Amino acid sequence: MKKTVTIVLVVILAAVVLFCGAGCSKYNSLTRSLQEVESSWSNVETQYQRRADLIPNLEATVKGYAQHESSTFEAVTEARAKAGSMTISVDDLNEQTLEKFQQAQNQLSGALKSLLAVSEAYPELKANENFMRFQDELAGTENRIQVARRDYNEVVRSYNTQMSLFPTNIFAGFFGFQKKPYFQSAAGAEQAPKVSF
Repeated sequence: MKKTVTIVLVVILAAVVLFCGAGCSKYNSLTRSLQEVESSWSNVETQYQRRADLIPNLEATVKGYAQHESSTFEAVTEARAKAGSMTISVDDLNEQTLEKFQQAQNQLSGALKSLLAVSEAYPELKANENFMRFQDELAGTENRIQVARRDYNEVVRSYNTQMSLFPTNIFAGFFGFQKKPYFQSAAGAEQAPKVSF
């Protein structure tokens, strides 16, 4: 009887040790992946902040040439303020919060397009060295944003895949890990812009 009880206790203890070992390994792996998601999200926010910081300089340069375009400037200022006030921690990152963030950023992108369209009406503005420099910096920043978003989606794909695999999915649920959303393209992005001369 003692021998049977001892064997049962050893088997139970071995199962607990294996479960805890596997659980710790999965937990640590998920934690590392979540840290990568957080780091990648910070890179996305950094690039959007860079864009927001460039806008006042670009706007001031355009204002010097196009004083009567006040509605465009107001739209840019409002969109920049709205986009700048949208901060999301990785813990709060879900489909709804990411969609609100994207809407604010898309509104700012639209306002910037209007601001840059104003420059087409002012040939001397298009030749202005400061305007050209800010426009180039803005284009470079837009590229950095795209790279940061792509990198974020790759890290999220890896994290979400890891969370979906057995037995990690059991540990993920037990420890409260949640899937993270992807960046999606803006509505209408699948349609090529029309160019006419």
